[in-house]
Amino acid sequence: MLSTIIIVLLEQNYQLILASKSPRRSHLLRQAGLPFRVQTQDVEENYPAEMPVDEVPVFLAQKKARAARVHLQKDNEIILAADSVVILDDTIYGKPTDEADAQRILRELSGREHRVITGVCLISQQQEVAFGDTTKVKFANLSEQEIEFYIHKYQPFDKAGSYAIQEWIGLCKIEKIEGTYANVMGLPVERVWKALEEMLT
Repeated sequence: MLSTIIIVLLEQNYQLILASKSPRRSHLLRQAGLPFRVQTQDVEENYPAEMPVDEVPVFLAQKKARAARVHLQKDNEIILAADSVVILDDTIYGKPTDEADAQRILRELSGREHRVITGVCLISQQQEVAFGDTTKVKFANLSEQEIEFYIHKYQPFDKAGSYAIQEWIGLCKIEKIEGTYANVMGLPVERVWKALEEMLT
């Protein structure tokens, strides 16, 4: 039997609009069985310098969702935007600028625990819902050879923290996580599911 949320999306012809070019977020939504289309709006991913780091991903998700609001044409459409950050020692590690920066980031994450926070914002014509979800990730020690191998083979230049959990580094060099795997990939699907249920039922 289909979940209530999918019935509402399909039978009432709701359109979920993913305001993200991330192939990982699209993959997660498809895996969850949620019908959607991708429609993005360019926005600068900046934030106030004095903002606490834990608040940044939700702020950026709201910024992206509100920018994409121009694509809301009907009452049965919902924008979904998200932003993920890697945080170590209250410092945000974004996407690396080049290979040297990716090496630096992975050296600093090596053997330590960091947090991945994904901010999510859902907007319809009537509602706006925003929240963040946190997963703790513990890296094993990475040798220089392993760092070079990973960067050269997987080219993680479009990923916060210079890594993706679904790749080699996640399989071989992450000792444990506290929280959901999907959140580290870029979208806390279980929280999104619950939020959609509340919005649609």
